[in-house]
Amino acid sequence: MDAIILSDWLIQHLDKAGGEPAYRQINSLLQQAILSGQLPPGTKLPSSRTLAADLQVARNTVLHVYDQLTAEGYVTSSTGSGTYVADTRPARGVDTAASEMTSHEQPHKRLSTRGQQMIDQAGVSKRQWGAFMPGVPDTSEFPSKTWNRLQAKLWRQPSHELLTYASGSGYRPLRRALSDYLRVARSVNCNPDQIIITTGVHQSVDLAVKLLSDIGDVAWLEEPCYWGVRSVFRMSGLELKPIPIDTEGLNPSVEDMQGPPPRLILVTPSHQYPMGMVMSLSRRRMLLDFASKHRTWVIEDDYDSEFRYGSRPISSLQGLDTAGQVIYVGSFGKTMFPGLRMGYMVVPENLIEHFRTGLSELYREGQLMQQALLTDFIIDGYLTSHIRHMRALYGERRTLLIDTIRANFGDALPVMGDEAGLHLVLGLHGQSRDPRDNPISDERITDEALEAGIVVRPLTRYYIDPASAQSGLLLGYACVPNNRIEPAFDSLARVIEKHLKP
Repeated sequence: MDAIILSDWLIQHLDKAGGEPAYRQINSLLQQAILSGQLPPGTKLPSSRTLAADLQVARNTVLHVYDQLTAEGYVTSSTGSGTYVADTRPARGVDTAASEMTSHEQPHKRLSTRGQQMIDQAGVSKRQWGAFMPGVPDTSEFPSKTWNRLQAKLWRQPSHELLTYASGSGYRPLRRALSDYLRVARSVNCNPDQIIITTGVHQSVDLAVKLLSDIGDVAWLEEPCYWGVRSVFRMSGLELKPIPIDTEGLNPSVEDMQGPPPRLILVTPSHQYPMGMVMSLSRRRMLLDFASKHRTWVIEDDYDSEFRYGSRPISSLQGLDTAGQVIYVGSFGKTMFPGLRMGYMVVPENLIEHFRTGLSELYREGQLMQQALLTDFIIDGYLTSHIRHMRALYGERRTLLIDTIRANFGDALPVMGDEAGLHLVLGLHGQSRDPRDNPISDERITDEALEAGIVVRPLTRYYIDPASAQSGLLLGYACVPNNRIEPAFDSLARVIEKHLKP
């Protein structure tokens, strides 16, 4: 492409009536021509004066373009010689055609083995609201006016210390307020120094896994368990061992207890996720004795135990720990709103400095203004008031959903895990219409329900071992208005009925 043809080509592609400045268009077009080979290496570009006259633009516009192309390595120039297209082709030995074909035709090859495994087994939903999305609180009930008032007060005269990076453990007044709250509400034994502020349970668990285990170490997880934390463990290169649960919680076998001990154990003792049972006191003592004897770290995920119906919240496992083996993690995603992205962990005293350093080194934390705002929200009593209000509201919705399930199916489908939290489990095991008595596919029901506008989660997706998986549906009721529960479940019931035994 010589100088005359280049000018004609640019004239044809310039859109002077468009909103984009001429220098950006010219720069982009010349980059495109160079990268595609239309302007091969060594091609001399027109002088800035000539090209400006041909394109009817200011000379400074062309000079600006040439300077930018030179800075980015597309062209070279020297005084008295002119501007030439640089040789930007890859070094010899690189088969660009083959690599382009591979990247387009086999995109999965670009992921690592564990990366592809995580994508294939991902449980994240494209929808995060509506009937019956589990684990999502009713954000419309959050006292936003109060929050905005507290926020405006902070921003009126913001401290420069709150606008920089956070220390390794977070805003100290928040940690002090949290330690007071956790001691009273969850029977957690801690002082403010033991609290590390994070962006949520995922980050808390990720930090604990990175600091306390190595690739190839064994971790025990409840079977079934929360898919998100399972992905964190798997992506850290740990060997996952599913430990079954029963009505008393985690239930390791004699072989499990006498075999090689795990490096980590993750449990949800106050409200097992997703099945809902509470770990009995004898199992808690067994677990803590085992952890102390084998120097195994226990991560306690206390994700939504504030919402318990008919009884007081269950005390934490950490409160019984005398050997310093439990790392307690929680968040404000369920008690306030998920978009806050604020969590915390309580670590044993001998790990405080390690976790502070690790958090700063890996994640470079901030959000001190948000932490200060949350501190005021807690100290002024708004958090406990909000939790009390939402516990009553969610209790109503739980009752409405159970009554609607009974109206549609009687006692044919068991309801599990409804004593606490934001969801219940509707059992489908053994209810198949299939003459071969194959179990109902909760995955299929989930897909068909989504087509009808209803979001549920299949219970089988929470199991590590597919052979032990039981069929069921997780139904979240927290974010469903009272008057929507019955009609929404009626729509779901029509989908379920197609798969039940006659």
